[in-house]
Amino acid sequence: MAKLTDTKVLAMSAMLLALATLMGFLKVPVNQFIELRFAYLPIASAGFLFGPGVGAVVGALSDIMGYLVKPTGPYFPGFTLSSAIAGVIYGFWLYGKPASFKRVLGALITHAVIISFLLNPLWLCLLYGRGFVAVLTARVVKTLIMLPIEAVMLYTVLKQTERAAGRR
Repeated sequence: MAKLTDTKVLAMSAMLLALATLMGFLKVPVNQFIELRFAYLPIASAGFLFGPGVGAVVGALSDIMGYLVKPTGPYFPGFTLSSAIAGVIYGFWLYGKPASFKRVLGALITHAVIISFLLNPLWLCLLYGRGFVAVLTARVVKTLIMLPIEAVMLYTVLKQTERAAGRR
């Protein structure tokens, strides 16, 4: 977290936050159950470049900013916590290490288990009173289909980020 006192890190984090907020509104529907989303890319990049603490800040603030700019239902702090934890997961798996498909896959699988399969279904059950198993079943199918696509997208972005940052 002390990294946020560095002007360069703060400026880059702010740009990644703005990107994450904007990309949170972008989604490409594949069918009625599956859609491509992109907000995880700048959050993962923040974790990759600056570590779990900055990744958590970018994740949490992107959720709050997204709600402030375009609310789509009630604000629920559980989703903000999920976004912060996502930044921590990406930072844990990716920070200080060369970008590799194996690490990207590890980060996305960890994210899927903790966020997509545990926390977000719990938040949806608390908010809307739906059964946990029903919510979880739909998410498992979606995640298994999207995991390889998201892994290729994230790996590609991190390799380009690594090149731009002069890391190899």
